[in-house]
Amino acid sequence: MPLHVSAHLAQVTARTTWVFARVAGDDGTAGWGEGTLEGRAAEVAAAIEASDGKLGSIPADLVRAAAYSAVEQALWDLKARRAGRPLAELLGGAKRARVPLYANINRGTTERSPAGFAARAAEAAALGFQAIKIAPFDEVKPTEKRFVEKGYARMAAAIQAIAGRAELQVDCHWRFDEAAALEALAECARLGVTWFECPLPETPENYAAIKRLRAKANAAGMRLAGAELFIGASGFRPLLEQGLYDVVMPDVKYAGGLAECLRIAELATRHGCAVSLHNPSGPVCHAHSVHLSAVLEGSERLEYQHGETPLFFAIASGLEAPAAGSAALPAPFDIKGEIS
Repeated sequence: MPLHVSAHLAQVTARTTWVFARVAGDDGTAGWGEGTLEGRAAEVAAAIEASDGKLGSIPADLVRAAAYSAVEQALWDLKARRAGRPLAELLGGAKRARVPLYANINRGTTERSPAGFAARAAEAAALGFQAIKIAPFDEVKPTEKRFVEKGYARMAAAIQAIAGRAELQVDCHWRFDEAAALEALAECARLGVTWFECPLPETPENYAAIKRLRAKANAAGMRLAGAELFIGASGFRPLLEQGLYDVVMPDVKYAGGLAECLRIAELATRHGCAVSLHNPSGPVCHAHSVHLSAVLEGSERLEYQHGETPLFFAIASGLEAPAAGSAALPAPFDIKGEIS
């Protein structure tokens, strides 16, 4: 049966445009995938449109990998809908009925002052999220520390606001060199942060430094996390073999889709590394990531983009909001409304 592949865009904030892939058969059944990539929406959409729905090897560049991953997800979704079975069942079987989440409040925090971060962190804690992630170092650039104190103030305000009700996780977005990362790590340890993410650019020349940072983080009671933009099991293998991270974060939008993320998770397990899927994007990626997280052996929390836009649920008709910091496995839902 021939397949019809199309790309659909939804600009939901000034910063964010979600990119969806729709794969439909002549029987009218359609599956959805997501390949949202910040700043590259038009390129990913064009690559999706160029697809015929037949998957070969995973492309090495991020734009084409995002398109490939979106189509791969859509094909799985189409298969599950035609079979009338939950996606998790097709992926190997759910090991839990609900998936614990952590709230990424970064994009939804438009007031970037310490008070703004505090208010958003308190809101997420009140909703029952047991862990909350922020990216407080907006102004910091690698090797430049002039604005790092602003980040520390945001962290301190968030910690005070959640008052022990939830863990705080800090994403550095690759903004430090090793010396600055060590200073930030020390401040995180002083404040009680439990998760330190992407402190250094993830290039081979930094691998030794990342491994040293992991040792320092572990000694301070923190875990080091990263690898959200890597592609395929082959891309993750060097990181895992060298023991760079406590937690790797494959993304079903970039890593090659659902099946490849399963392979990455199996590889990570063999190397004693935890897996927490990267998921700070739109509702289609969220739904697929919940199903995939339910299949994984570990019980790590899944990232959830909390409060960036109400369109998250308005566009995904039938997708349920989290409750008490966890998500049920989503039923099939429709994408409608503000998409082109």
